[in-house]
Amino acid sequence: MAKSKDPETEKNQKPVEQKKTKKDKNKKPNFFVRIGRKFKETFSELKRVTWPTLPQALKATGVVIVIVLIFLVVTTGVNYGFSALLDLLTKTGA
Repeated sequence: MAKSKDPETEKNQKPVEQKKTKKDKNKKPNFFVRIGRKFKETFSELKRVTWPTLPQALKATGVVIVIVLIFLVVTTGVNYGFSALLDLLTKTGA
C-alpha cells in the first residue's frame, strides 16, 4: 500500500541533520567571538542585578568600616602583646 504525500506531514518532519565530524566538534570559536560572547553575557547579567539604594550602600559601608576598625584594634593589641612577650623572653627591654 503506497502512502500518499501529504503537504502537512512533510512540513512537520524535521530534515535529517548531517553528522558533524570530530574536527568540527572539537573546534573552538575564534578568540574574539568568545570575548564578544563573554561581554554580552556580562552585560545581560548586569541588567538583572538589583542595585542597592544610597542609604543601603552607606549603611553597608559603615558596617564594613566598623568591622575593619575592630579587627585593627584586636590585631594591634595582639601585636603589642607578642612584642612585650618577646621583650620579656629576650630581655632587650630597659
